[in-house]
Amino acid sequence: MDEPKESGRRGRGRRPAAEVRETVLETAGAMLFETGLTGITFEKVAARAGASKMTLYKWWPSPGALAFEAYYTAVEDTLAFADTGDIERDLTAQLHSFVGLLTTPATGHVIAQLAGASQTDPALADALAQHYTHPRRRLAVDRLTRAQRAGQIRAEVDPQVVVDQLWGACYHRLLLPDEPLDTAFADALIDNLLRGIRG
Repeated sequence: MDEPKESGRRGRGRRPAAEVRETVLETAGAMLFETGLTGITFEKVAARAGASKMTLYKWWPSPGALAFEAYYTAVEDTLAFADTGDIERDLTAQLHSFVGLLTTPATGHVIAQLAGASQTDPALADALAQHYTHPRRRLAVDRLTRAQRAGQIRAEVDPQVVVDQLWGACYHRLLLPDEPLDTAFADALIDNLLRGIRG
């Protein structure tokens, strides 16, 4: 059976590839937040986006990889890491935004599904690592390193471990929700980190 031709043509030609890709990502993102990861297939997304299923196979190695890129495209601005010169203020603002993302039912549920599915979907695991966890870790490490140079954090502190302590703790409460995940928890993490817990 022939693949459906892409809809929304301009004149007699096909839509530009960038426009098709943007439409596919917007469509996949909407579907992801509506139905969760299980509702994302190349066939369903292609039909709703008016795109060729073969185009999706060409651009993404798996539906999971497509779902991740759609998710990240939708939340990228929320995860920006500001630099005001005050590391406590910046950590607080960023962690509050992150907790807000994780505790919004649609987005939090999706990232939990993506993290779980990445254990058995190598293409999704690679997409998460290359385009989400590694870049976001670099942003945080770079910000913490600048704070060290400004004398706001001790020179011997390992920024990589700080990232695990703060963001890792939030992921832990997302995936194992025995305790509340909220901004009060984020504030306690930052306070314990910056002021220590030794009596």
